[in-house]
Amino acid sequence: MSKTRSPCGPTAEGGVELKFKATEPIVRRLLAGFALVGAGCGGPVEPPLSAMCGDAPLTVAFYALFAPVSYSADENPNSPGFSRHMGYEADLLSALEAMPGTGLSFVRRPIADWPGIWLLPATPDFDMAGGGITILESRTLDDTGVRAVAFTSGHITFRQSLLVRSEDAARLSSYDALTSAVRVGVLAGTTGEARLLQITGIVDGSGVLRAGTRVETPAGTVVADGTGAFTITAAMASPVLGGRTRLHPPSSDMPRVVYLGRESGDQELFDALRDGRIDAVAQGEIGSGEAAHRSGGEFTVAARDSLAEFGGFTLDADARDLLTCIDARIDWLTDERRTGFAEWLADPSVFRQRAALWPGGG
Repeated sequence: MSKTRSPCGPTAEGGVELKFKATEPIVRRLLAGFALVGAGCGGPVEPPLSAMCGDAPLTVAFYALFAPVSYSADENPNSPGFSRHMGYEADLLSALEAMPGTGLSFVRRPIADWPGIWLLPATPDFDMAGGGITILESRTLDDTGVRAVAFTSGHITFRQSLLVRSEDAARLSSYDALTSAVRVGVLAGTTGEARLLQITGIVDGSGVLRAGTRVETPAGTVVADGTGAFTITAAMASPVLGGRTRLHPPSSDMPRVVYLGRESGDQELFDALRDGRIDAVAQGEIGSGEAAHRSGGEFTVAARDSLAEFGGFTLDADARDLLTCIDARIDWLTDERRTGFAEWLADPSVFRQRAALWPGGG
């Protein structure tokens, strides 16, 4: 797998293709409207809109367990369907491939382990990662605090929510109703977890657990002392909190948190909600809405976060020109964020239709 790409594309006169590493500063302003001069190519390069993003497939890590945004056709890792990418992001990637003159193609590899998936493009095995990843500055940094990846343009809007059994909708109609008598299920390392802890006051603005919070882990129960040694954010958690299974709040006006789905994704959370082991699931509104729909009225979305965030793909931090090239095409496909999940849900061909209208195909 090569990290070398061709962001420049064919020349306007000679039909010669310039090839550069993605880290070279060739395409700084893809939509600026001026032509680049091609050294040794006999003439100017075509305007940036016609530039190809690359000439080799990009290997994409996609999260396999987040329907309907990004998921595998079959959740069984031993099934051939596990490698078949489905959902909103799958169709968006296919539309990127279909855009005339873009030169993008993707080799998609399913990933069932969520935490840290956004950092995979910084490894030799992947060029890009997706799966409903909320764009956060903290997620661009590796464990040493060095910038490892960069996000593309946001292509989907996320808002957190509470999914509950329909009979509990009135009782759990807001986050204010979450007391220590309520058990909320989360997937560790998600914005669902992070926002729940922030909204309910279990962590402060920096993600530091309130003093007295007890957390059950495989190594035993630890008690937060109010310092940064006990921190949970959407990008990281203190090592002492690794593998956490239960969180007991320091105050009766905060909920208990149950960690599920590390290996099987949201379905384990939904099963626990159905059989009464938890009272609510804290996750994105899109996933909650899908689960409520599939439940046939058994579940409902009872509360919605006021904060809206964007989701995007990640690339290696050094692939600046490739990122710029892909951003321009994502912005076209989403009509500068005016076309998103709701439009795709109403018509799954919406991105393909936009791709066919791309003006950069020559």
